[in-house]
Amino acid sequence: MLRFVLSTLGGLFSLITMGVMMVALSVGAVFWIYGQDLPSHASLAQYTPPTISRIYSGEGRIIDEFAQERRLFVLAEDIPDVVKQAFISAEDKNFYDHQGYDMRGILIAAYEAVRSRGSDIRGASTITQQVMKNFLLSGDRRAERKIKEIILATRLEETLSKDQILELYLNEIFLGQNSYGVAAASQSYFNKSLEELAPHEAAFLASLPKAPSDYHPVRRKDRLMARRNFVLREMLENGYLTQAVYEREIEQPLRSVQNGDFESYRGDLPPRDYFTDEIRRQLSEDFGEEEFFSGGLSVRATVDPDMQKIAAHALQLQLEEYDRGLGIWRGTGEALAPEALESEARWREALAEVDIARDIDLENPWSPAVVLELGANDARIGIEGVEDDEDGHWIPANDVQWARKRLEDGKLGRKARVAADLLDVGDVVHVRRMTSDSDGSFIRWTLRQVPEVQGGFMAMDVNTGRVIAMQGGFSYQHSVFNRATQARRQPGSSFKPFVFASALDSGYSPATIVVDAPIEINTPQGVWRPRNASNQFYGPTPLRTGIERSRNLMTVRLAQEVGMDVVADYAERFGVYDHMSPFLANALGSEESTLFKMVAAYAMFANGGQRVEPTLVDRVQDRYGKTVYRHDTRDCRDCDNPAISRSESPEIVSYRERVMNEVTAYQLTSMMRGVVDRGTAARTVNLPVPVAGKTGTTNEAKDVWFIGFTSNIVAGCYIGYDNPRGLGRGASGGGMCGPVFQRFMSEAIKKYGGGQFRVPRECTFINIDRFTGAPLGPDANGDHVVAECFREGEEPLFGVMYDGGFAMGENLPLFDEAREANSGRQVTTSTGKKAVVGPKANFGTLSSGGLY
Repeated sequence: MLRFVLSTLGGLFSLITMGVMMVALSVGAVFWIYGQDLPSHASLAQYTPPTISRIYSGEGRIIDEFAQERRLFVLAEDIPDVVKQAFISAEDKNFYDHQGYDMRGILIAAYEAVRSRGSDIRGASTITQQVMKNFLLSGDRRAERKIKEIILATRLEETLSKDQILELYLNEIFLGQNSYGVAAASQSYFNKSLEELAPHEAAFLASLPKAPSDYHPVRRKDRLMARRNFVLREMLENGYLTQAVYEREIEQPLRSVQNGDFESYRGDLPPRDYFTDEIRRQLSEDFGEEEFFSGGLSVRATVDPDMQKIAAHALQLQLEEYDRGLGIWRGTGEALAPEALESEARWREALAEVDIARDIDLENPWSPAVVLELGANDARIGIEGVEDDEDGHWIPANDVQWARKRLEDGKLGRKARVAADLLDVGDVVHVRRMTSDSDGSFIRWTLRQVPEVQGGFMAMDVNTGRVIAMQGGFSYQHSVFNRATQARRQPGSSFKPFVFASALDSGYSPATIVVDAPIEINTPQGVWRPRNASNQFYGPTPLRTGIERSRNLMTVRLAQEVGMDVVADYAERFGVYDHMSPFLANALGSEESTLFKMVAAYAMFANGGQRVEPTLVDRVQDRYGKTVYRHDTRDCRDCDNPAISRSESPEIVSYRERVMNEVTAYQLTSMMRGVVDRGTAARTVNLPVPVAGKTGTTNEAKDVWFIGFTSNIVAGCYIGYDNPRGLGRGASGGGMCGPVFQRFMSEAIKKYGGGQFRVPRECTFINIDRFTGAPLGPDANGDHVVAECFREGEEPLFGVMYDGGFAMGENLPLFDEAREANSGRQVTTSTGKKAVVGPKANFGTLSSGGLY
């Protein structure tokens, strides 16, 4: 009997042993099979997660940030213990004890799954396993993935320390609100750094990894509160919190940015504008989009935030002034459905969803509003972010009487008398506060609209190329198209300085006489007869007067005399064009360029003819602080020499290329000062320091320009419709862009100063009659006298006249006849009334180019 029992027990033992061995072999085989061809975990040791690229102003303030995944990488040693303890308590309390996987947790999870018949399947993944899943594996819930996860976790534990693994986890994990990693999440939910978090806030974040959307701080507040309190209890049980601290923390309310308890970190950032978006566009080209959006770059921008606001205001004011002068109401084109107006809560929710500009601050911030009611004269409105009062907010009748509404047939209706003539109930509009100029007190709400006409403005340092302000349109949120850098427009007469520069460098002088007389040129399209804006001809005229009064016929003759190939070479050398077509019409600015290129080219006039490359960025550093781009390439030869005395400065060497003769640059600058002092910009530009510049107005005033400069700042503006059409009779570069320049430069001078333009040593000055070009004595004075710079050692030639090789056009009208010929003719209409119509169009009237 005993033998039988022992035999039976021996058999059972053998059977069990063999079974265990078979299971072990099977498990080993499974792990061996799945252990083949797994992704390498060694790369995690050099892991560089996608992080935010940030743009800083010159003062070191964050002005914008770009990221595909909003992540702020933090080293393990910089993550506070309370944050680490909260996540360990919530996700893996045995983290510091296991070897990558927690067998006890796996068995408990398996037991619960069997007991609940599959309805309660909980994860048993350790933090190390989650790192493997997030970095190297998919997120599907299959046994195959789990086995691979355990294998890789075990290998990773042998490669990295626990703190390194925790660093990977806490920087990679998604915690909702487009926040990756604990540092970004802390900012998104509390607007705090990690060091500022209290234990209950750390527990809040540690509650989110399972499913951030299921623990939303507003929509699922109760569920999140329960999960947070669970994490706090775990921290207490694990010895991370004392009883007193636990009791204090668990009583804390659930507060967050999303619930309105804290200001959002975005409130500290200015709205994105044309400047930072252009940096994004340029650096994406230079470094690649992936590197820019995920490389953690630190970008030091050249922008002056104060001057940027002034530039935006100056351009916006001019565009709105022109738009309101047209007297046409367009509105936003948006409206709320009638059911959305049934309650204040509903219209506020619906209005918040409307996609219209919210970044306009012109005199006062513009706010979206909805028309709630139309009275006999006025309109009651509901305003985003402004509480309703007992009387409500109203747009009075006298606020709409400047405009007419375009009817369905395309015609304009009568001028509005009451609000209902322009508005309908449900219309979404822009409004702003009208305030008193004397004390800023509120007067009433006033109706506004984004102008249809657009434009661009840019200002930069003439010596360094640092762009201090750039505005690419009326509102970035209304239109992200940057008209300062992306819009290719005809510069018109603002191109003429490059024609005159080529002539001055070819031996001409400001006193050289060029004939201002009619021209006719045979072209494949017909006879081209360019004309002056005044439609008059002025005969022999000095170059100075030609540029001051923007004479087209002189410019064409001069370009023909010098050679369009030479003019094109100058335009390309200054960067206005990459390849300029050598057609005479292009001497009048008919070939398109950008404001960015034109302003940069004018800077070379101002700095004496040295090449300057415009830049929006001073420096770019990578995530490790290494400088990967620096705009200032000057060489400081003695900066590292400790022997330099305090009375001396290090030697700074510049290797900038000279693009034009220094004397030529000064001569041209002096002539362009005349444009501002007594020429086409004299009415609108009047500053306390010397200013030079040039206006530009194309045919039919489709584009109007002014670019000007002081001794240290150059600024330029253009205005026109995105789909080019005439701006109307009387529109000109001096009249429309001149005021923009004046408003900006008035403030820029206060900050940056300005002085006399540097006179080259090679200049010899002779008094000249600016009307005739004749030399005058040294004691001559009067409005007609100007001291012209001539090159030292060169004998000035007086009395020589150039006509470009063009004869006077046969039977061409002189100025009186031309004025009459272009004044139109009287006809009888189909209704029997008399009307005056213009002359027939010809090639000269249809061609593009500068007028004045």
